[in-house]
Amino acid sequence: MRDAVVVEAVRTPIGKGRPGGALAHVHPVELLAHTLRTLVERSGVDPALIDDVIGGTVDQVGEQAMNTTRYAVLSAGFPETVPATTVDRQCGSSQQAVHFAAQGVLSGAYDIVVACGVESMSRVPMWSNVPPGADPFGPGVAARYPEGLVPQGISAELIAAKWSLTRERLDAFAFASHHKAATAWAAGRFDAEVTPLDGVTRDESVRPGTTPETLAGLRPAYHDPAFAARFPQIEWHVTAGNASPLSDGASAVLIMSGETAARLGLRPLARLHSFAVTGSDPLLMLTGVIPATEKVLRRAGLDLADIDLFEVNEAFASVVLTWQQETGADLAKVNVNGGALALGHPLGASGTRLTTTLVHAMRRRGARYGLQTMCEAGGLANAMILEAV
Repeated sequence: MRDAVVVEAVRTPIGKGRPGGALAHVHPVELLAHTLRTLVERSGVDPALIDDVIGGTVDQVGEQAMNTTRYAVLSAGFPETVPATTVDRQCGSSQQAVHFAAQGVLSGAYDIVVACGVESMSRVPMWSNVPPGADPFGPGVAARYPEGLVPQGISAELIAAKWSLTRERLDAFAFASHHKAATAWAAGRFDAEVTPLDGVTRDESVRPGTTPETLAGLRPAYHDPAFAARFPQIEWHVTAGNASPLSDGASAVLIMSGETAARLGLRPLARLHSFAVTGSDPLLMLTGVIPATEKVLRRAGLDLADIDLFEVNEAFASVVLTWQQETGADLAKVNVNGGALALGHPLGASGTRLTTTLVHAMRRRGARYGLQTMCEAGGLANAMILEAV
């Protein structure tokens, strides 16, 4: 029976996604190419052996258009014969790339494949793929949701209200994320996964000096009179401090069959065990991580207690805290090196960034099982379980 294993996983440092950010001068194709080059250098795998490269990018327009993964493959110096494609499952795009890559290996369609992702939010701003006045939803969706869908920030507020999450709890979670990330950097826990680029060696958004008092002083980020009238239950607790920042970055994971890894003399970091995707209410939008977690555990034949480490994308503090309330997961096992609130959330790169952080943390801590899940725009979520080899 074939299996699929991760043999190498790398990411760039994450820069602030705005003009003047640490990586704002780097074209997104070059961001991704840097991780691809590093992946083959560290693994020693001949890139000519790679059957496919599957990349995730959310805003596929401008410098991230035209199948950006293909051009990253060429810029990285891979042979022209190595194919590539770019997928979009919103924030879970590169986690979906991992799913597709592993499923290709399990089916026998691939022996060696790369899953990766990139987003340069400084150069290709969020929503730049939707021109002013354009309707990306169409009349059928408008008829189904006559009051209209909402932006993610409003969804995060609705979730906080529905699950009675106070501003203090959201800010405390954000503070903990920064503290864990700063501690992890100081302890060298990211050294094995991060490949410096143009003198940038660390994640730019991590704030070691963040305090609960600083976070408490931030104003609501998404207050809007029209939405306040429509949703009077919202208490406007979501701020720039307890929401993930705009970010630039790339990440990549090398996946192959266990048999191929043994033949090449490579030691796997983890085995890709089980996968699940799910849809959820597109108004709340970000709660899909709850049924996705339940679904992947059921498919794996495991219980929540079997999982040693979790990576749950911190798009907003309210997402992870709601997931924790509903699943009962131990927060001490969740995002142990900090999450997107501190490290950053370069949309298309975040899925394989989480995978990269998770496999290295599993190896370091001797964990048997790790679970990764991400919420996604439109009411979607991915989840997968990794197992130590």
